[in-house]
Amino acid sequence: MTSTATDLSALSPSDSPYLKGGYASVLHEITAPELVVQGELPRDLSGVFVRIGSNPRFHPVGHYHFFDGDGMLHAVHFEEGRASYRNRWVRTEGLAAEQAAGRALWTGILEHPDYRRPDGPYKDTANTDLVFHAGQLMALWWLSGKAHVVRLPDLETLGTQTWQGRLSRSISAHAKVEPRTGEMVFFDYAPRPPFLTFGVVSAAGELVHHAPVELPGPRLQHDIGITEHFTLLFDMSLQPDAGRRQAGEMPLSMARDRASRIGVVPRFGSNDDIRWFEVEPFFMYHVINAWEEGETIVLLGCRIANPLVGDPGNPRFEKAVPELGNLRIEPLFHRWRLDLATGQAREERLDDVVTEFPRMNDAFLGQRSRYSYHPRLAPTLTFLFDGLIRYDVEGGATVVHDYPQGWYGGEVSFAPRAGGSGAEDEGYLLTFVQEEATGRSELHVLDAADLAAPAMARLAIPQRVPTGYHTRWVPTAELARQRPL
Repeated sequence: MTSTATDLSALSPSDSPYLKGGYASVLHEITAPELVVQGELPRDLSGVFVRIGSNPRFHPVGHYHFFDGDGMLHAVHFEEGRASYRNRWVRTEGLAAEQAAGRALWTGILEHPDYRRPDGPYKDTANTDLVFHAGQLMALWWLSGKAHVVRLPDLETLGTQTWQGRLSRSISAHAKVEPRTGEMVFFDYAPRPPFLTFGVVSAAGELVHHAPVELPGPRLQHDIGITEHFTLLFDMSLQPDAGRRQAGEMPLSMARDRASRIGVVPRFGSNDDIRWFEVEPFFMYHVINAWEEGETIVLLGCRIANPLVGDPGNPRFEKAVPELGNLRIEPLFHRWRLDLATGQAREERLDDVVTEFPRMNDAFLGQRSRYSYHPRLAPTLTFLFDGLIRYDVEGGATVVHDYPQGWYGGEVSFAPRAGGSGAEDEGYLLTFVQEEATGRSELHVLDAADLAAPAMARLAIPQRVPTGYHTRWVPTAELARQRPL
């Protein structure tokens, strides 16, 4: 691995709050064969809950962003009424190079990218998202990188998936698996044309479609939506702005004079097949779900109207919201209706509570769903979730689960109840929770249908689990169908 051409010694050490306290790196990989349980652990809960997040192996140089750190997995394996824990780094090429050097070799996204590097201006950390498809758990990166295959339950990194060498580009986080066909829909984006592509991997694990999308320029992307027949792509108003790069600030601007667009394309369509719908300028990290109602497509997501700190177009704010560098995190639950017959779009805000990292019962992905589960952001300048909200988009009711005072959670995964009726909310929600003052960490098991109740079970984790990103539930039946790289 070639070392950087940038003089890292000239960059001052980072003092980011995302390197301290509950965000600080865990430097030990451990295995705990049996966890202490407070409450009653459901006997039918069988599988592995995995969470990925940013965990720098070496202290970073220059300005550090919460999105920069090496990917680390934290997992709890449920089997026959017992639970075990382990954590492991995702063994990327970048991590291996830095371990060999004994120090950080890359700067992060707040520093000037060095395009002279033969291995890329940024380190592919595989730290963002997890998808389980065709018998493989894959760790994915938000800036589009390689799909790192991880074996369960031991979290061993097996290598990278290229789909028999047919994928000539990279893959972004937030690939979606269509639960009825087993197809995986993915996308990637880049600073040079084509700025966006999307593709399909079959249920058997074969790359069967990959198409470029024409955009006016590079766009910051993060997620896509899928329905039974369509893929939803985004041309949002947050875009790169090379003239705005300063020390410690991502070079982005919000084009408020340009409408955002939502693109609807058939699953195996091309750029010529995309129907673009203009909507109010916005940025969105995470889609919740989308589905078809006759000639209308319904999209649910967490919309951000003012995504940049210090943007002169921002209104006057009355409360604090989390900041990640110059990114301002104030997502609100929204619904869009896209009329394929008229080409018109309608949008509405469903709540004014700030929530992010929404999840649902993935068995209903791409079809009409009623419930979603949103971690509630605490009114602080750093990224903390102080509770969980269940939204009912049909009845309009909300149910709130507050974490104990001083404890903060994260994204949940839905684990269906074994042998149940298949009802949308019949199952469990799993999430890691950390006490800010002490770093004491637990995994909480919640009843998805009775979210206001206390946790059914609280499992003591024998080391701190830092605040992280996305999660995945893999049931035991899928563990048995895993396949090697």
